[in-house]
Amino acid sequence: MLDQDEFEKVWKLYSWAAQARPGTPLRDRFLPLLNYYKEITGFEETVPNAIMHHRIAQYGPPCESCGKPYRTPKASFCAACGHKRNPDDIPT
Repeated sequence: MLDQDEFEKVWKLYSWAAQARPGTPLRDRFLPLLNYYKEITGFEETVPNAIMHHRIAQYGPPCESCGKPYRTPKASFCAACGHKRNPDDIPT
């Protein structure tokens, strides 16, 4: 998972690749993004779009019962164990 600072750099690299000169092979456009991701995670991702889904802010806090993350910050229950979240703890 990427923290906010890591994701900001990933977003810049992804945006740059998307706007790169037409005619440049896609692999060459996204190589800086793929290299950065491998540098910070150790995983050699081959699909640039997949990296964009690894932002930790997309997920909620850990479940109070099982410890797995809620699927979103506004989730009302844990999909893993079914624990219902306290409504006062859910952001509006």
